Amino acid sequence: MIKDFTIIVPVFNEEACLPELFQELKNYIEISAVKSEVLFVDDGSTDNSPQLIETYCLDNPDFNFLLFDKNYGKGAALKAGFDLCKTSILGYMDADLQTHPEDFEKLLPYIEEYDLVTGWRKDRKDSGFKKISSKIGNAVRKVFTKDHIHDTGCPLKIIKTTSAKRIPMFKGLQRFLPAMILLQNGKIKEVPIPHYPRIAGFSKYSLKNRFMGPLLDCFAFLWMRKSYINYKIDEKG
Repeated sequence: MIKDFTIIVPVFNEEACLPELFQELKNYIEISAVKSEVLFVDDGSTDNSPQLIETYCLDNPDFNFLLFDKNYGKGAALKAGFDLCKTSILGYMDADLQTHPEDFEKLLPYIEEYDLVTGWRKDRKDSGFKKISSKIGNAVRKVFTKDHIHDTGCPLKIIKTTSAKRIPMFKGLQRFLPAMILLQNGKIKEVPIPHYPRIAGFSKYSLKNRFMGPLLDCFAFLWMRKSYINYKIDEKG
């Protein structure tokens, strides 16, 4: 039975979004179906994000943080969160509030049966460029991964911690989390969730990191799939 939950929030230069994000996460923790806590991982922000995170977390016992010494990328932030997580399940969301923490409640009912449950932003509230580039990116990834997920990049996911810790993360691999769970012979589930316009700040994605980076990551995933070691221990003594 699932008893506890860690929400990992990677942050990079999101000071304008953080005050509202803090409040929404605090509100969610009070109504969550399972005991929940939050782990912020600041990925070398150059604005006031680290100071805001540290101040807020020191005043709120259910909130913790890691501050990177420089920018390593979202994959590194998630890997650090996975490594430190001590609860039975973990999830993550972006700091831009285009997904909301209360929508974890739509995913939680499935995590007993599945190893990863991911959101599906069926009605995207993004610019035309972002919608088209995400559609193309998802289509290309499905060709490589055959995971049959509509919205691999959705930044609202829940994963069993034991499964998450077995994912050999490398830069960009956050785009392939469902496929990596399938490599473990795990089960994945996609659930429609709302999507919201960005309330402040700006997107960190460009033409280069929406197309060229993900395409190269697909080839890295193919190597990973071929080389991945998967085992189960039957007995210990």
